[in-house]
Amino acid sequence: MRAEEYVAARGDTYRSIARASGVGCRELIMANPQRLASEPLRAGELLYLPVPTAQKRMYVVQPGDTLADIAEAFACAASRLRELNPGLSGGAEPVAGARIELPPPSPARIVIPSSGYGPARLAADVKRLTNAFPFLKTATIGKSVMGKPIVALRIGDGPFCWHLNAAVHANEWITSLIAMRFLEDYGRACRRRARIGGLEAADLYRRTSLWVVPMVNPDGVELVQEGLQPGHPLSAQLGRWNRGSPSFRNWKANARGVDLNDQFPAGWEEERRRRGVPGPAPRDYGGDAPLCEPEAAALASFAEEQDFDAVISLHTQGEEIYWNYGGLEPPESKAWASRLGLASGYRPVELSGSDAGFKDWFIARFRKPGFTVEAGHGRNPLPLAAFEDMYDDCLRLLTEALDLSPGGLYNRT
Repeated sequence: MRAEEYVAARGDTYRSIARASGVGCRELIMANPQRLASEPLRAGELLYLPVPTAQKRMYVVQPGDTLADIAEAFACAASRLRELNPGLSGGAEPVAGARIELPPPSPARIVIPSSGYGPARLAADVKRLTNAFPFLKTATIGKSVMGKPIVALRIGDGPFCWHLNAAVHANEWITSLIAMRFLEDYGRACRRRARIGGLEAADLYRRTSLWVVPMVNPDGVELVQEGLQPGHPLSAQLGRWNRGSPSFRNWKANARGVDLNDQFPAGWEEERRRRGVPGPAPRDYGGDAPLCEPEAAALASFAEEQDFDAVISLHTQGEEIYWNYGGLEPPESKAWASRLGLASGYRPVELSGSDAGFKDWFIARFRKPGFTVEAGHGRNPLPLAAFEDMYDDCLRLLTEALDLSPGGLYNRT
């Protein structure tokens, strides 16, 4: 076997790397005798990734085949086939009976569920996804308290623009995995001209655009997963706000102890009175003023700039869909929530006594459909073992959302 270099990301393990690259864990360990296998991997550590030296992947051209037909059948670009087969350069078409080389198959998965799915793993997967699917567009919409980038990815070029955000609450980081897996599956379906959630991906891509912010609260996610690391600039304050506990498992807030989903200027004062939390805490403190935290301000500015037609904020848990806010929602919101509920099995709920969330602000500000989806069931943070079932529900919900047609019900103004 030959070997390629691989730079470990935070949260990587031998098992996760082996699964992502399609090699055995034992082979990976044997390819790296320079380190002790019992030691945890550190971000930035250089490993050698064994790559099987398989025979070339070949295809015998059938009568009537065109290069475009072959490229579509094997989910690759026609330009890549020309690179591998010099005889096809200059626009030549393959001749029946000829043998042509095909590119190696892509790994089965890019986004691998991991209990360490934090900002570093997310950044690595964003790079892998955009390499695999060049039609994905990326942007940095702001930075967290600790200076981490808040990344957005766009898929689709249709006129109706959806927005999805995830991991607003730190201990709901599993929603980042759901959002990223959906981008991978949607991108793969578009490339293969296949279906996703029972719908034609190319049709969804043509009719809609989707901007995804997969991790709104990277600082908080890192605290939940890694605890308070030595040298953290806010170490003393965070320890005090967490009542001296070394475990941040139940932390929902950002690095300044502010609950980002209580930060939006839609009944902010009322929600602060209702919560009754006077200062920074693991959860439910709305901050000194609306949008005083950079993560919430970045999300609001992004929504203002992009003029989204509808939004979903993905949370856990409860298997519910909240669709209203103070009677300010447009008339189609209830019917859309019903369709999302039928697709996912989640229960649409007309909510009262809750303010200052992203969905609340979006509805109040733009009078357009906004939804908070509470995925999964149990106690946060939900276990990784629940991911596949949760993802299946959310896949169907998200594809149904993309299929919702404004028709005569809703018109952009």
